[in-house]
Amino acid sequence: MHMLKRLQVLLDAAEHRLLQRAAKAKHLTTAEYVRQMLREGTRQQSLVDPKRKMASLKKSVTYDFPTADVDQMLAEIERGYGEDI
Repeated sequence: MHMLKRLQVLLDAAEHRLLQRAAKAKHLTTAEYVRQMLREGTRQQSLVDPKRKMASLKKSVTYDFPTADVDQMLAEIERGYGEDI
């Protein structure tokens, strides 16, 4: 069973009405609507620092790995399965 935690958020009357209307339009309770919006916002937010991401990207383009056509690579892999190691 999940442990539930309470979160209190204070809104002015206009913000609260907007949330209620939005929830009603989706046939949800206000609480469920807010939970869904929080989940969506959390998923969309990157948890990695953009500078760190860029540094990783810059480093990755310095590598020179062999590449081949995908069909060729798959064929070589399949041939390798038949060989005794």
